[in-house]
Amino acid sequence: MPLQNSTDRILTTHTGSLPRTPDLTALLVARDQGKPFDEQALRDETAAVLAHTVDAQLAAGIDVVNDGEVPRVGFSTYIRERLSGFGGTGHRKPTLDSVKFPEYAAFQARQIDEGAEFARVWDTPVAQGLLQYDEERAGIREDLDGFERELARNAEAGRTPAGTFISAATPGIVATTLLLDDANPHYADHREYVFALAEQLRVEYEEIVARGHVLQLDAPDLAMERVIHFGDASLDEFLAAVDLHVDALNHALRNIPKEQTRLHVCYGNWQGPHQDDVPVDVLLPHLYRAEVGSFSIPFGNPRHAHEFPAFRDLPLPPGAVLVPGVIDVTTNYLEHPQLVANRIVEAAEAVGDPTRIVAGTDCGLATFASYEFVASDVAWAKLGALVEGAEIASRRLFG
Repeated sequence: MPLQNSTDRILTTHTGSLPRTPDLTALLVARDQGKPFDEQALRDETAAVLAHTVDAQLAAGIDVVNDGEVPRVGFSTYIRERLSGFGGTGHRKPTLDSVKFPEYAAFQARQIDEGAEFARVWDTPVAQGLLQYDEERAGIREDLDGFERELARNAEAGRTPAGTFISAATPGIVATTLLLDDANPHYADHREYVFALAEQLRVEYEEIVARGHVLQLDAPDLAMERVIHFGDASLDEFLAAVDLHVDALNHALRNIPKEQTRLHVCYGNWQGPHQDDVPVDVLLPHLYRAEVGSFSIPFGNPRHAHEFPAFRDLPLPPGAVLVPGVIDVTTNYLEHPQLVANRIVEAAEAVGDPTRIVAGTDCGLATFASYEFVASDVAWAKLGALVEGAEIASRRLFG
């Protein structure tokens, strides 16, 4: 069912990933690292966590729900399990936060349990061959089937969400995470690689939309990669890359109605200085080129909480909806519902129409298995604060 903005209250949603259990995390990481794991145990634990995740969203009062990205090891790296052509190991650049604040980098390193196993986030596979999406679409269909079974089970008990969404990686974030091997004979440069990804990812996008879900397009590359992949580039060079990535995304979306899409853009969900983040008013003209129905942008963190006024000077495209992040996903501080309400009201006043606002989170609460920064019980409490804050804001905005 497409995302519908409400005419009488503020709806709530989130950005995708939700807490996994330690057992599920261990199984997903083992598979990601190519180590032995119990396939039946993975199927059973995935099913159990998925059931809990859907139930918990509905119990919290979230209006537009998803599968929590439960079956995936990471929001972007999962795609290598669905496309052929990846192998070996690449090395992503460090963040500018780590380069400019070496004591911060050392502090972060001390927080890591040296004996723990982690998903491949910085040492990801690279594109070495011809990209080809799985003709059977087994991965995405299995994800959708599992999610829809849980929706049906809840519907039988009288629990039905206002809407549903499924997230998918964009060509740009895949290209800047699963890097192009310089020796790949099929793609001459970054541009060819990004458009090749767009054509293959189109298969997944159209499958999601055909099932009636909103397609959330995860594109942190349009902001975050300014401080990673394009950390050595000028701002103009980065913005040119943003335009290229949006062009590729539009190519992939050519058969999909706008109202069934939302674009998630973020600056990365790590708790760091973020001093080199691009201001939202600089990004918006480039983001608005995307052929999407709504924009999910973070404003719940200390670096970007002041930026709502940008929408007065740079209004949303006609008919578009804003999904402002009003919950920080990098800290275990629990937002007060009144603060959440204040942020929602400020967003509505900046946009000029509360019916064009759906309240959300800055990013996912568990973007990679093994890299969660918010405790599970706090994560669910944050979603509760989001719902309560939206109720307060609704009374203030709609009476």
